[in-house]
Amino acid sequence: MNKIPLTENALIIRTDFSDQRAWEKLKAVVSEPEEPFLFNMELLDEREYGGATVEQLMGALPEDYPHVFMVVADKAAMAGPDYPLLVVDLGEERGREFRAVAAQAPSIDNNLSIGNMGFEEFANLVDESGVFRGIPGM
Repeated sequence: MNKIPLTENALIIRTDFSDQRAWEKLKAVVSEPEEPFLFNMELLDEREYGGATVEQLMGALPEDYPHVFMVVADKAAMAGPDYPLLVVDLGEERGREFRAVAAQAPSIDNNLSIGNMGFEEFANLVDESGVFRGIPGM
């Protein structure tokens, strides 16, 4: 597996290629965030990463990868309602994970990118099914 490219914005890395229609719907959901959030992430849609585990993806990151998290569009994300993406900490608790519905990916990115919230704050807001669906009351 080649190194994951350095990108200006945080990545959503596709690792499941079993359902193109689901991928297209996921992209549509994630790229149209609710106000006041902006979609600034980059999509890595390369078959080379098909089936890759989080550990393999973390190992493929360049040493100077500038982002504190990555998002993985894996089999569970493609198959689940609301496309529950896997969000992985690359900072303080490297490897810590939680799932977030695709519609919330821009809010996570926007807040983590500017340091407005920490990874642990989002991880601690998952519901009983282990999925982050938004900040209560917002």
